[in-house]
Amino acid sequence: GTPSDLSPAHSGVLQYVFKSECTFANSIDRVRFVERHFYNRQQLMHFDSDVGHYVGHTLYGEIQARNRNNLPEKLEHKQAVVDRCRHKYEILEQFLMNRRGPSPSQSPP
Repeated sequence: GTPSDLSPAHSGVLQYVFKSECTFANSIDRVRFVERHFYNRQQLMHFDSDVGHYVGHTLYGEIQARNRNNLPEKLEHKQAVVDRCRHKYEILEQFLMNRRGPSPSQSPP
């Protein structure tokens, strides 16, 4: 057979991964939620709250995106994630802003 580009420990392993992220611009004025679905390192589809629906990147991904886009409750749920992102940012901002250390120009006593 042909040698695999993966290590022997990973040959024959199929992997489905999805990653989600919230991005923020100007604090919480502009919040974007993106969820990406991968199969064996190839992106199948993604959801982008700015677009408002799933987009397929492969034939299988297009079928899955179409199926998910035909479920209004699924799309509403994904759009609602933006509000959860905003809420988490507000919590993290309070925590991080109050945890600043001394500036580099200040030397320890």
